[in-house]
Amino acid sequence: MKRKHSQGGDDYSPETLALGYGYDPFLSEGAVKPPIFLTSTFQFRNAEEGKDFFQLAYGLRARRENEAPGLIYSRLNNPNLEIFEQRIAAWDETESASVFASGMAAISGTLLGLLNPGDRILSTAPVYGGTHYLFEHVLPRFGITTTQIPAGNDTPALMREAAARGPVPRVLFVETPANPSNALVDLQAISDLAKELSTPKVPVYHVVDNTFLGPVFQRPALHGADLVIYSATKFIGGHSDLIAGVVTGRQALVDPLRVLRTILGTMAAPFTGWLLLRSLETVSIRMRRQARSASQLAKLLLTHEKVTRVFYPGLLQPGDPQRDIYDRQCRGPGSLISFEVAGGEAAAFRVLNAFEVARLAVSLGGTETLVEHPMTMTHSDVDPAILEHYNVSAGLIRMSVGLEHYKDLARDLRRALDTA
Repeated sequence: MKRKHSQGGDDYSPETLALGYGYDPFLSEGAVKPPIFLTSTFQFRNAEEGKDFFQLAYGLRARRENEAPGLIYSRLNNPNLEIFEQRIAAWDETESASVFASGMAAISGTLLGLLNPGDRILSTAPVYGGTHYLFEHVLPRFGITTTQIPAGNDTPALMREAAARGPVPRVLFVETPANPSNALVDLQAISDLAKELSTPKVPVYHVVDNTFLGPVFQRPALHGADLVIYSATKFIGGHSDLIAGVVTGRQALVDPLRVLRTILGTMAAPFTGWLLLRSLETVSIRMRRQARSASQLAKLLLTHEKVTRVFYPGLLQPGDPQRDIYDRQCRGPGSLISFEVAGGEAAAFRVLNAFEVARLAVSLGGTETLVEHPMTMTHSDVDPAILEHYNVSAGLIRMSVGLEHYKDLARDLRRALDTA
């Protein structure tokens, strides 16, 4: 199956490509689904072929037109991962993709691949706690600094001001919606800023963490993003049974990241690739069903006397600048809700401990509903005063809505809130 219709040249829909693109059943005994290629190494037909494959894999020669890399060793490439990479790139409407062993491996591999000592990142805030730790405690050891900019309506203007106050940044890193505040950032405006700051010799890259809404409800490449990153553990994997990350974007940018991945050994395993293929087939169905339930639960939260604030894109009203951003770049609100209960940490803990259907656990995007306390869990390495500045209070709870029946989730949520 090709990416485009044979008649007219139009792209197939991602939901269709996720079921057939990049795989020839007759290369695998006619199996309709790709088998698991549990092999560490692959046999060459001859020595000349082995030489040719290695030259491409290590960037010693340019890729020929329509050439697919030859199979060498599963740290470099594997059929399960390659099929998934083609399909997720099709979802994002990008040229290429590279799978990593985790979302953090994808983020760290991307930044280490793009940056050199002395380079600077401008990042939105808040971001996932692991990303924050990377920015604050790991990258500085390599001479790479990060300036954090509040996520929201003013982010592009604030990034422009920050860029003028120091060395020109090499990466504009955006997480939208922000974790866990759900603040939205105008992706096209950030892309325009990256182009404005770039020079022919020193490009500025726009990198987006699209974990919360992608690939179904947001496609940053359509708004100028150079690279799109996912924790594929979340919605793409979708069953809380794998750890993986992925980067999609222009082939000229992804190929060097793939070489670095080979050397750092941050490749995902073949079985993980097989699980990702299984999950990608249903990602649209799952995310849309989860979003429908989340929209109803968010409205319920607005009416409860113990809830002081609710952060959810689906609640944004016409006239709100955040709603304008949402209308331009989002195709749906997703299923992540953050809400604040009166009474701070003690009240939040009472609520969390009272759930019977929702599970008290970190992560998100699985088939089950998960709840957690960002300030003391996923974002525990961030100064509480800084979190408060970004609307992440001691009373804030993050909920990832799953596939349970809405009535059961609503009853569970009301009961838990009554304990606050």
